[in-house]
Amino acid sequence: MAQVRRDPIIGRWVIVEEREKSFGPADYEKEPHMLKQGAVCQFCSGRESQTPPEVDAIRPGAYAPNAVGWLTRVVPNKFPALRIEGDLDRRGVGLYDMTNGVGAHEVLIETPDHSKNFADYSVEEAVNVIKLYQSRSASLSRDKRFKYIMIFKNYGQSAGASVEHAHSQIIATPVNPIRISRKLEAFREHFKRKERCLFCDLLQFERQDGSRIVRDEGGFVTFAPYASRFPFELMIAPRDHRFSFAELSRHEAESLAKALKDALLRVRLGLGDPPFNFVLHAEPNLHALPRRSGYWDTLRDDFHWQLIVYPRLTPVAGFEWGTGFYINSTPPEEAARHLRAVDVSDAALAAWRAARGPRRQPAGQAT
Repeated sequence: MAQVRRDPIIGRWVIVEEREKSFGPADYEKEPHMLKQGAVCQFCSGRESQTPPEVDAIRPGAYAPNAVGWLTRVVPNKFPALRIEGDLDRRGVGLYDMTNGVGAHEVLIETPDHSKNFADYSVEEAVNVIKLYQSRSASLSRDKRFKYIMIFKNYGQSAGASVEHAHSQIIATPVNPIRISRKLEAFREHFKRKERCLFCDLLQFERQDGSRIVRDEGGFVTFAPYASRFPFELMIAPRDHRFSFAELSRHEAESLAKALKDALLRVRLGLGDPPFNFVLHAEPNLHALPRRSGYWDTLRDDFHWQLIVYPRLTPVAGFEWGTGFYINSTPPEEAARHLRAVDVSDAALAAWRAARGPRRQPAGQAT
């Protein structure tokens, strides 16, 4: 019999199927890589002039913007969902509320190497990406028009990636997204009742139970959420209470880099390198205006940031769209058990690369 599980953070209900044989990694369809024969990659080193001028970068030595030699760089999106110019002009239209499409949309090009993705990075390379996440979040948060800075990564065409070269996206929005708003409300209400962080309580239970824990090292916990919406969904969060992703220390950034690399290696080697998304649910912008009176008074005590990884193994179909219920064909306890057992050693990764063969390079790029 299936279970209907409630996510205590935002109140979503999820149907978790109990089958004689639950779905495992081999039961999900895989996707070929995207790069077409003869394609040219604008994100590769040496093609900096083909992107908009960079707004931030990490480079060794002297800073030379828009030139080769970068390690990680951020550029405006050529086709932004929101534009930075203009006023919000919040207003009512009949029964409706609206605001202008003001915000920011940036692309973080994670590496100059077309053949690499996050799971392949050294810890230092992964830290560079995380530090630029922080830098851009801090910079965009100084704009009082922006209420939330969303950081996310799409890997694979069915996960929304239109460019194969490893990159993330950063979007500043003039409103708090609904999923963030619901989390904020749940965290605040729990703190009002119990004077404790809801997510700290959740992590304490998960660590005591253990059945959904995948990794618990270096101050970060990786686990399959109790009410996972998708098969093999993972959540990564600081073990101790941390309100602000922007205030992450260098040591914590290294620990997060290791935890995220580990999670993505387990997804790659344990699930057959599926498309995936990861999203960072960080704190809202406390500098944004206007601000409701007293709304964020306990935010430093009640909010706890998280990073969520969504392997894209099943489509979202009519039932999910129509009801808000999600049907998850792999219980999170089984998902965690499978991912815990994945060999993520250098030897296992080398064997996977050998079996996969060389990745196709863009036109004009050395192999």
